[in-house]
Amino acid sequence: MSADNLSQLKQDAEAAIAGASDLAALDDVRVAYLGKSGSISAQMKKVGGLPPEERKTFGAEVNALRNAVTEVLEARKLLLEKEALAQKLASEALDMSLPARPEVQGSIHPISHVIEEIEVIFAEMGFMAVAGPDVESDWNNFEALNFPANHPAREMQDTFFMEAADDEGKPYVLRTHTSSVQIRHMTEHGAPSRIICHGRTYRCDSDQTHSPMFHQVEGLVIEKRVHMGHLKWTLQSFLNRFFEQDDIPIRFRPSFFPFVEPGAEVDIGCTKGQGTLKIGAGDDWLEILGCGMVHPNVLKSCGIDPKEYQGFAFGIGIERLAMLKYGVSDLRTFFEGDVRWLEHYGFAPLGEAA
Repeated sequence: MSADNLSQLKQDAEAAIAGASDLAALDDVRVAYLGKSGSISAQMKKVGGLPPEERKTFGAEVNALRNAVTEVLEARKLLLEKEALAQKLASEALDMSLPARPEVQGSIHPISHVIEEIEVIFAEMGFMAVAGPDVESDWNNFEALNFPANHPAREMQDTFFMEAADDEGKPYVLRTHTSSVQIRHMTEHGAPSRIICHGRTYRCDSDQTHSPMFHQVEGLVIEKRVHMGHLKWTLQSFLNRFFEQDDIPIRFRPSFFPFVEPGAEVDIGCTKGQGTLKIGAGDDWLEILGCGMVHPNVLKSCGIDPKEYQGFAFGIGIERLAMLKYGVSDLRTFFEGDVRWLEHYGFAPLGEAA
């Protein structure tokens, strides 16, 4: 076949490609020209039977033809795929302007409601709400928080590790606590600081009182003259307000957390009996949160001089607060998406029970 014939074959192929109205028709064109028995493929088969002096020239021309037609095919395919997607989206569009059915009433999830309650209470105490990413570096999630390299929380049974790694070759993780947000804030803004940070956290655990994904709120205060007394007043004030009582009994029990020294678990007074739990003055105690004075190593990691500044931090499980205040017995029900459950435990937009 002469160069003129190859040029005509190219024109015919391009015309057929341009005339393909959908992806199926385009694939038929591809097979007709580039398939095993296609027109261009047939020209390729002729190359082997040509004299040596003609084989190289003709082979290069046919290869150029094949590459040119392939390029036009791919461009047309992308265009048709975009058109097909646009048609599909148009056919599946929902008219969101339609009025809601009167028998269906949306409600605010208890987790969202509790988060709003927490933000309002701490905002009135001068705390600013900040946020950070769910996927964190080893530095922000562990190392800057004074976790030793062999700490159990770094093991697979507690932490979800990602395949991607940071510049030091350490894998990224799904944050195990919102303390990583405190590290980001202190590193960027220094001291003084007074913040709360809430959001999703992730750990390899699941039962009636644990979930692989749950919500935390953490508080941080960094100032020049702050001490455990300020921490106790802050937590006492928050718990009184949240549980709507005048003076909930609280006690501090010594406990170890790598990022605070000293560290403590905080219990609140309660009464247990006959399958019920009542928060407030009583004959029993219930663990509610962890707290402590920020470890000097954490301040150093964030570029803050521990000889000039000190601070306190605390962390609370939001689901735990919601369960205690609103009588939810199983943490897993928060995430099951049962409309009947949400109708019972949800809240109307203005805050009253739905």
